[in-house]
Amino acid sequence: MKLCFFDDFKFGAQKSDGTIVDLSAQVAGITAAHPQDIIRTVIEKWDEYKPKLEAAVASGTGVPLSSVRIRPPLPKPNNIACMAVNYMENGTRAEPAPINAFGKSPLGIIGDGDTMILPDVEATIFEGEAEMAIVIGKYASNVPAAQWEDYVFGYVNFIDGSARGIGDWFKMKSRATFAPIGPFLVTKDEIKDPQNLAVQLHVNGVLKQDFNTNDMGHKLPRCVEFVTNVHPMEPGDLIPTGTNHRGLNAFQDGDVATLEVEGLGKLTIKVQDDLKRTWGRETRLQMMEEKGIDGTTPQLTGKYAKS
Repeated sequence: MKLCFFDDFKFGAQKSDGTIVDLSAQVAGITAAHPQDIIRTVIEKWDEYKPKLEAAVASGTGVPLSSVRIRPPLPKPNNIACMAVNYMENGTRAEPAPINAFGKSPLGIIGDGDTMILPDVEATIFEGEAEMAIVIGKYASNVPAAQWEDYVFGYVNFIDGSARGIGDWFKMKSRATFAPIGPFLVTKDEIKDPQNLAVQLHVNGVLKQDFNTNDMGHKLPRCVEFVTNVHPMEPGDLIPTGTNHRGLNAFQDGDVATLEVEGLGKLTIKVQDDLKRTWGRETRLQMMEEKGIDGTTPQLTGKYAKS
């Protein structure tokens, strides 16, 4: 199923015809102080909720996707543990980087159609990394790699916002609005092989990132094992699995970015920078191939630009 929240955080799902069905009645018995309580309960009690949700989706009349406001399907997970430097960069790495991860603030979550706000900080560049994120299905601690899938509920598109060059990972990664997800939480039965999915990020209609999840240096079983051996993960928590850096490019004011991981729908966000700073449009790969620079395009105009 493709689960979602829409409008004023009504719970729903997308039908096969693309319309959205209201499932509020099916979750009316859940005591919820926050929408996350609803989706967490559904995940925790999936065996109970799945049959009645599937029946309601099959029999219900949906409304056009364009007529609703899609909200984040996981509005406030307890943990976001992001894999770091986890791709082989299309064979340009001789071996995987040492496995590593970092925490990202759940308060950075935004959804489809929302806006990533670039803060007034002296970043060398702002980037949004296209990623597939694992959604945890049950309490997970010290999970063996061989059992990883038993702890997975589903998958979701995830854009990892980054303010480069300002020091530690906390200041770079955990800014407000820097964790766009959605539009749907797709249950794992919908995804035949999560280790072989096309990932594409377009910025203003131009393809920037284009890679496959089969290029991961540390595969999904190892990611789940590694993270849960550091600290437990709970139902509804996220493990974004990293990105191929070669297509990364500057996010800047007025941009519209669309991420599509195969089978997970399209996540579209806007970018706003009140300072109106500008950068070149080259990707990291283009900087290397065209200018011989192993890095990012420099800031061109605006506050903090180097003269």
